[in-house]
Amino acid sequence: MNKKAILQLLFLPLFFAACTTSSKNTNVEAPKSFLPMQIGNYWKNDPQNYTEILDTVKINGETYYKFYSLVGGDAISISYLRIDKENQLWESSPSEPNFKYLKARFNGKVNDTFFTLNDKSVNDNKVTIIEKTDKKMTFSYDMVHHPNLKGQPNAVSYIKGQGFEGNWKGLKINGVIIK
Repeated sequence: MNKKAILQLLFLPLFFAACTTSSKNTNVEAPKSFLPMQIGNYWKNDPQNYTEILDTVKINGETYYKFYSLVGGDAISISYLRIDKENQLWESSPSEPNFKYLKARFNGKVNDTFFTLNDKSVNDNKVTIIEKTDKKMTFSYDMVHHPNLKGQPNAVSYIKGQGFEGNWKGLKINGVIIK
């Protein structure tokens, strides 16, 4: 074997590792997405109140992004989210891999409805798309099967290219610090 062939064999694994890392960590569709997902993205108000994407995990063979949130300096929330090929936002958990919760349908239209679990349990929310523009989408969640919370909807909005709506003091999307 000549030196050139040996060098190519030595650098081939590095080339594949670099390709794998960049494809795992990069979302080239961020400007088009209502929730851009890349490790390192964050939405911050202050050191006591923020959400950031820390990692990816496989749940039932699908890649989910690990969202870590700190609220009020002492409440921690960890969510595992992914957007499928139909532009639907799903939540799951490594501890309960068969559980999937449909959080949003970004391809939907105003007044479209769907259920988060579709099992009529008290945790099953009826979701209605109440606003959709080129830049913003708002979903209304109503726990229609809960005896005490039915009829008290909660709205959640997403901004295209940014993700979670809010007056963020710090915002980083796909390697770009916006604020």
